[in-house]
Amino acid sequence: MASTDKPASPPKPEAPLPASKCPFNYSVVDVTLRVLLFAATVTSVVVMVSSKQTEVVPLPTMPTVRLPLPAKFSHSPALIYFVAALSVTGLYSIITTLASISVALTPAYSKSFLLVFAFLDVVFVGIVASATGAAGGVAYIGLKGNNHVGWNKICNAYDKFCRHVGSSVAVSLFAAILLVLLSMMSTFTLYKKIRD
Repeated sequence: MASTDKPASPPKPEAPLPASKCPFNYSVVDVTLRVLLFAATVTSVVVMVSSKQTEVVPLPTMPTVRLPLPAKFSHSPALIYFVAALSVTGLYSIITTLASISVALTPAYSKSFLLVFAFLDVVFVGIVASATGAAGGVAYIGLKGNNHVGWNKICNAYDKFCRHVGSSVAVSLFAAILLVLLSMMSTFTLYKKIRD
């Protein structure tokens, strides 16, 4: 008896799946990190500049004589450098935020901008890290002193000043971490655009 069924046709090969687009929007994250960088640098500068305190303390050479002596960030070159470096970084974050928004809206020059961002982000990581280290070193000497060279600690007398300096250094460390993330993200995004 003959079968009326049609012979089974070979299975059709499956079409390759289209390359999936990453749902992660780098432009939004880049702009967000740059706005956070601006907020961190401005906060750090404002806290450092407002770190003033005057206390009546004995003179180191004559302990019986007590005079009102102020403590300000402008008395230390390291803290002045800190304020200048973070102020420039805040300006940089404003400029790059605006540039990042323009790249997101018109991506024609995105590779060029990403290359510049990657380079400048690394430069500013170095600037902020060095300023944070310098201010942190001064803050540590103020907190602990150094008996070997005769530097007295001052944070027992100037507690408010030291809290401001410590808080400012902590926020600038956060700014340095943001810059590292921005540098990594700019480099990675540039690599993806070159590869595609």
